Amino acid sequence: MSRRHSAEKREILPDPLFNDVIVTKFVNNLMYDGKKATAEKLVYQAFERIKSRTGGDPLQTFHDALEHTTPDIEVRSRRVGGATYQVPVEVKHNRGQALAIRWLIRASRARSEHTMTERLANEFLDASNNRGAAVKKREDTHKMAEANRAFSHYRW
Repeated sequence: MSRRHSAEKREILPDPLFNDVIVTKFVNNLMYDGKKATAEKLVYQAFERIKSRTGGDPLQTFHDALEHTTPDIEVRSRRVGGATYQVPVEVKHNRGQALAIRWLIRASRARSEHTMTERLANEFLDASNNRGAAVKKREDTHKMAEANRAFSHYRW
């Protein structure tokens, strides 16, 4: 890592259908081998499936799922005097959002439905209702941080 200056944040353009930057970030994380059109198609089909199933706004369901999956606190390894401690630290907004996106994608890929569209739609619905593997990952992260609260004085 360079000590001179931090990397500049790249500007991400909003997606064409919903005009939302977070949807673009999700599509970019979902994408394999630069196939952005395929990833966009999967996300938009998942939104259509959510709309047909619930009758509500799929973008609102997506944002609820992201909000319920975003962690507030996590543990980071800190080496002190030959011992490594798991120190709980608060998560910045951007990192929390990135973790939530990653967890939603990983949980969707691990599901057993037939198509990726179904998996994404069902994971979004589960996460928006505070269920599902991505929300469980968030709860596990919070439990780990709570269990290691005794080491919070090693925070830097």
